[in-house]
Amino acid sequence: MDGVPDGVPRVPEQRRTDSSPKSPRSAEPVASTTLRFSVLGPVRASRGDEPITTGSPQQRALLAALLLREGRTATAAELIDALWGEEPPSQALAALRTYASRLRKVLDPGVLISESGGYAVRGLAEGALDLAVAQDLATEAEKARSAGDLCHARDTLRRSLALWDGESLAGVPGPYAEAQRVRLEEWRLQLVESRLDMDLEQGCHAEAVSELTALTADHPPVSYTHL
Repeated sequence: MDGVPDGVPRVPEQRRTDSSPKSPRSAEPVASTTLRFSVLGPVRASRGDEPITTGSPQQRALLAALLLREGRTATAAELIDALWGEEPPSQALAALRTYASRLRKVLDPGVLISESGGYAVRGLAEGALDLAVAQDLATEAEKARSAGDLCHARDTLRRSLALWDGESLAGVPGPYAEAQRVRLEEWRLQLVESRLDMDLEQGCHAEAVSELTALTADHPPVSYTHL
């Protein structure tokens, strides 16, 4: 995202659609009837507290690909490649149009739009996408840490990490989802590492070492030696 400090890992595909300054998307709760979307776990959509059926795995893959572009248009060719890779089915374009049509029917009017031979998701409220909220919280945490407010930084980073509900884009097929899943997990681990670093700075050694031991057992290739 534009304006994200260098210390905050950048999430792939995340862009603001304008350059005007905004308060963190987590600061103001989304209205109860507003659409919400989750990608930090299974791909879900809801309207207030009511879940929205997002359809087949391929249909969820389309929704995820559009959400991760945060308002930018994806061409049909890009989406076909995202969903099926180098060997799409013969009727891939027709299937893509069907998925888009079905999603358009369950989302609010004007959210999923057709544009320039492709599709985009637009008009979402602040705080509607969990990944965008996680990014804003991570940015806020980094700023607080730079200002020397470790308590606020740790708390904010914990709130960011709490938005994960298991594996990102869980169950979503396609090469694009797989690449994003790997990158989002790498970013999550960087956030965990940053929080553990702050835990140690504040003297919470027992808790940090215990969590670090479990983390390195689950992710042996990741280096935490600077901690």
